[in-house]
Amino acid sequence: MNTTIITSHETETDARLRRTVEEELAFEPSVTAEAIGVAVRGGIVTLSGHVASHAEKLVAAQAAARVHGVRAIVTELEVRLPGSALPADEDIARAAADALSWHTMVPADRIHLRVENGWITLEGDVDWGYQKSAAESAVSHLKGVRGVTNLVAIKPVSVSTSVKAHIEAALARAFGARKSHITVETAGDHVTLRGSVASLAEREAAERAAWTTPGVCHVNNNLSVTGRKVRRGAKQ
Repeated sequence: MNTTIITSHETETDARLRRTVEEELAFEPSVTAEAIGVAVRGGIVTLSGHVASHAEKLVAAQAAARVHGVRAIVTELEVRLPGSALPADEDIARAAADALSWHTMVPADRIHLRVENGWITLEGDVDWGYQKSAAESAVSHLKGVRGVTNLVAIKPVSVSTSVKAHIEAALARAFGARKSHITVETAGDHVTLRGSVASLAEREAAERAAWTTPGVCHVNNNLSVTGRKVRRGAKQ
């Protein structure tokens, strides 16, 4: 019989959640779970320790987000690049520039980058939220990258009056009947999401749906994570 060990300042619920997150990390093949510590308090997960790449750091956070009951994630993972022959900043910059130019979802000649001690900073502007995300994704998995700061701006355009309906339709496709637990507020190019969802992964999915509307420059995600599944037809 499996036994959950409860540490100080940790409730029984948090202890179970910690163990589940640890198991999820162990089942993720691209993560070295033994080097990652997990702490949980009030449903908020803190990942500590070290990983071999920025890409592994991202995957570890994504794995934790998949676990039901996780309300938020604090990532304190240190990127320790293996080997002594690490790429120089110039080599990383060249590889990053190529990755951006080859990515079909990244508009050409709109994004600029700089590299300092393995850390990439992206600047420029794009028309869509998914293009900003695609630019970061394109460079995050390159060898030698310690981290990415995404300062790419979304170029303001005339936002259609149907923006709210557009976002609600996207949410309906993603969540079905559970969309009734999410409220969309719009003000110019700003969108605010309120209400509740069952998991951190659903919270992130709702935000991605909001970004699918052209001209949206800011999404304030105020959705709370309940940690429980919303049944069809159930009231909040």
